[in-house]
Amino acid sequence: MTRLLQNITVLSLLIIVTIACSRGGADGAGMRASATVSEIPQFRAEGAWPRLPSRWVMAIVSSTWIDDQDHLWVLQRPGTLGDDERARAAPPVLEFDADGNFVQGWGGPAAGYDWPETEHGIHVDPQGFVWVGGNGDEDQILKFTRAGEFVMQIGKGGLPKSNADTANLWRPADMFVHARTNELFVADGYGNRRVIVFDADTGAFKRLWGAFGNPPEDDPALGSGEPLGPDGAAQFMPPVHAVRVSADDLVYVADRGGRRVQIFTIEGNYVEQLFIGRECHAPDCGNGQTAAGLAFSSDAEQRYLYVANRSQAQIMVFDRRTLAYLDSFGSWGSDPGQFGTLHHLSVDSQGNLYTAEVTPLTPANRRVQKFTLAGYAPLPVVHKTM
Repeated sequence: MTRLLQNITVLSLLIIVTIACSRGGADGAGMRASATVSEIPQFRAEGAWPRLPSRWVMAIVSSTWIDDQDHLWVLQRPGTLGDDERARAAPPVLEFDADGNFVQGWGGPAAGYDWPETEHGIHVDPQGFVWVGGNGDEDQILKFTRAGEFVMQIGKGGLPKSNADTANLWRPADMFVHARTNELFVADGYGNRRVIVFDADTGAFKRLWGAFGNPPEDDPALGSGEPLGPDGAAQFMPPVHAVRVSADDLVYVADRGGRRVQIFTIEGNYVEQLFIGRECHAPDCGNGQTAAGLAFSSDAEQRYLYVANRSQAQIMVFDRRTLAYLDSFGSWGSDPGQFGTLHHLSVDSQGNLYTAEVTPLTPANRRVQKFTLAGYAPLPVVHKTM
């Protein structure tokens, strides 16, 4: 089942009021009401993609990444398969070419490093190194060559956990290497409640920050419960689930528990935030957490911000510069274009989107889905009334 995905009726209203956005940046700027884009990207659901060799079966797919060759990298969780399938489990790290053909697979426990207990995030940096992180209680971050040769481990398990610790991590969810500064930005994550930055070559600590650019706190009470007030919780509400750095040096952080995306300078100064499905409450709306994955469009200006909305099973499209809501698509299910538990996102050079789902008991959702960029629809003209 394929279809062109758009929602113009709801869109016209949401562009006017931009109800998803909440501002309060360091420069005191108010909400920017007008969008800077004139069209809305449209996607066609291709369903499960790509092709895994028949000798293997796919487990839960936790993360995807598209490298500079438009190769798809997949991080999946072989340990989640049942006894009847585990012998046929594909390796945790899988590479496919731009046509979906299998290239290689590697990864798993070995001497010299601590493989994650629960595979969570994958990133291929501009130099071609592959980074893998996990959200098990003792999981850290590993750096490999494309061929799977171990390069470096950041952090070590078996130590006390603290947001103030600059040498170790606690269940890091995602990472991104910013080419201009050669720095590794980590969403850390499920245990800690912070962004932490390391030198991508040496692993040396650079800086860290919490929500609104403030020091992260270990006190669970500071980030627990319902985020009341116009600005939400004062601390990130774990999991801090995804991080991306734009070409114009802005750091976008998916605060999944806080149902928002917060934006910072690369130095960690708070700029503004965007609420994602703030009306979503457990148990009537999944687990009540939303912002799970982030991606930018592939044009030079990165005009569009894509957010994977976990509990509402949608990909949401925003004007990246103004954070104006433009569109959304998806629903709960296992058909093409539907999602189980939507997780991380990635985008290729042609503007196509790739998704990961972490639905534990539904084999049909153990997949990567591809959404082909099918063109653009004009932004609706909104007529003001006096």
